Amino acid sequence: MTLKKTYFASDFHLGIPDAKSSSEREQRIIKWLNEIKPDCAELFIVGDIFDFWFEYKTVVPKGFVRLQAKFAEFTDAGIPVHFFHGNHDLWQFGYFEKELGVQVHEKSIIRTINGKKFYIGHGDGLGPEQRRFKTILWIYRNRFFQKIFSMLHPNIGIGVANWLSHQSKLKTFDGNFTFYEEKEFLIRYCRSILQEESFDYFVFGHRHLPMEYKLTEQSRYVNLGDWIGFNTYAVFNGETLSLQTFHL
Repeated sequence: MTLKKTYFASDFHLGIPDAKSSSEREQRIIKWLNEIKPDCAELFIVGDIFDFWFEYKTVVPKGFVRLQAKFAEFTDAGIPVHFFHGNHDLWQFGYFEKELGVQVHEKSIIRTINGKKFYIGHGDGLGPEQRRFKTILWIYRNRFFQKIFSMLHPNIGIGVANWLSHQSKLKTFDGNFTFYEEKEFLIRYCRSILQEESFDYFVFGHRHLPMEYKLTEQSRYVNLGDWIGFNTYAVFNGETLSLQTFHL
């Protein structure tokens, strides 16, 4: 009997830097999903799967339907798939639930899996600092501003948003490869949570740098990295959580 496992991945950022590389990345992700499906009990996709996603009332962004179909294949087979809002693809308003059977989470969640306690989320906007970034997130999540944006024709709205997202990523991506140890904002956030409640694992994306960091004797922080440069994911085998790399 095959031991079922729980898988975690994030930050595919499909859409950047161009269509060709995004298509190749999508194919790589699908190969990984095909490989893990036989022993997958549950799949957590922890945000920023698309570099930009906005659902209009009757329109969704073009592209990457093969990945969406793979999610539907998982849920049709009875494998729960969880999709977390990232700061790049938080404008989801029901399409993934209705069409793909995916469970969508707007915020971090707490789950107990085989006796181990997990704190799972994308990781954006957490911690005591990042005031400018938190202000931008508040605008993104504000229903009034979402309504205003939805009035733009999709060709205009999605085109402008993709351009802005692309420019932002070009400016900030290189800085993601420095490990700041105890100054990492997500490590600081984890420590603040541990003052009130104990967890075995904190699992986040957003940071793009794969990390495994021991917080206490019991608790560990794992950052999932990304699929732009690392192809990393985490797997929980029922006893321990490990960070792994997918090799073609």
